[in-house]
Amino acid sequence: MSGPDLFAGLFASDYAASRPWYERLLGREPSFLASDTEAVWELGEHRWLYLKQHPEHAGHGEVTIFPEDLDAAVAGAADRGVVPDRHEDYPGGVRKVVFRDPDGNEIGLGGGG
Repeated sequence: MSGPDLFAGLFASDYAASRPWYERLLGREPSFLASDTEAVWELGEHRWLYLKQHPEHAGHGEVTIFPEDLDAAVAGAADRGVVPDRHEDYPGGVRKVVFRDPDGNEIGLGGGG
């Protein structure tokens, strides 16, 4: 194994309502269910994203994922009914497409540069 593992999480006020949104955004069901109110997706080797019910903290999270193909990831999400909130451009040709889950957590897909 090279480098550290990453296990990042976002909180939902209603896990049952939010999980399908993440499945549409990521294009698949969770890699595993940690509990009745926590789902985990493996995004790459040693890189995980989890969604957990925790109403008191819901809506304050922000993560950015750099998929191998940004345009394909954004198009796939759109095909599954998940529409971006905004697009951002950064120096060096880096782009970020921002989505907001039902609680307002920000999930960015980035690439380029």
